Amino acid sequence: MRIRIVDAFTDRPFAGNPAGVLLLDAFPDDDRLQQIALEVNHAETAFTHRLPEGGEADWALRWFTPATEVAMCGHATLATAHVLHTTGAHEGAVRFATRSGVLVATPDEDGSITLDFPTAPLTPVEAPEGVAEALGAEPLAVLDTGPDIGDLLVEVADEKTVRGLAPDHKALAAYSERGIIATARAQDAARGYDYVSRCFFPNVGIDEDPVTGSAHTALAPFWSERLGRPVLTGMQASPRSGRVRTELRGERTLLSGRAVTVIEGELLA
Repeated sequence: MRIRIVDAFTDRPFAGNPAGVLLLDAFPDDDRLQQIALEVNHAETAFTHRLPEGGEADWALRWFTPATEVAMCGHATLATAHVLHTTGAHEGAVRFATRSGVLVATPDEDGSITLDFPTAPLTPVEAPEGVAEALGAEPLAVLDTGPDIGDLLVEVADEKTVRGLAPDHKALAAYSERGIIATARAQDAARGYDYVSRCFFPNVGIDEDPVTGSAHTALAPFWSERLGRPVLTGMQASPRSGRVRTELRGERTLLSGRAVTVIEGELLA
C-alpha cells in the first residue's frame, strides 16, 4: 500500500498544508482508516479508490483527521487530485464521490488544480458569550457556516489582529462543531491577497490548520460580498501559510492552488 505526503495550496515543499494520500483497491473498515490517519498524524489523510466506469463519479474519497472522519476537506482533495495526475492514475478532470456529494478537481494549464465545492451557507449570529476571550479578539461579525463546514466565521479588526491571535483552544471547542475561522481584510492588497484567515479546529483534533480549503467556501462569499468581486485570493496566515484563489459562482465556489509531493513510501503494517 503506497502512501504519499503532499503539501497542498503551495508551490514549494514544507509549506501549505500536508496531507497523507493513499490510493486503494477498496476501503478497509473504518477502524483501520482511523488508525492509519492517526499514524500519519497530519490534519487529514485522504483515502481513495477507483469506481466502476459509467457512474456519476470516478473515484470514491474519504478524509480522516487523527481523531475523526470529516465531511469535507479541500487541501486533502487537492493533494489526492495531484497524486492521481502525477502518477498517471487519472487524466483530466476527476470526479470524487464524497460525504459532501460529487466534488470535481480539474487540472489547469499553469499547473494548479481547481476544486469545485459547494458554497457554504452563511447565517449571521450573535457572538456567543465568552468567544472573544477564548479567541483573544473582539468579533466584528460572527456567522454560522452551515452543517458541511461546521465552523463559526469570525471577522476581527484587521490583519495584524488575525496574525497575532493566540487562542485558548480548549475554550474554543465549546462554540461550534469543528472550530473557528478568524478573518480580516488584507492590510495591503498589493501584496497579492485580498483577505487573511486562520483556522482553529479543536473539536477534530487540530489546534490550528495550516491551510483550509473548506473554510474558503465560507470566506469566498463573505469577502466577495464585501469587496464586490467574485474572484479573490485568500492568505491563510498560519506558520506554514498558503494561498487559495477563490471564485464565487453562486451555490458553488472554485478553489485553486498547487501541490507538491514531498514523501513517498510504503505502508507495511
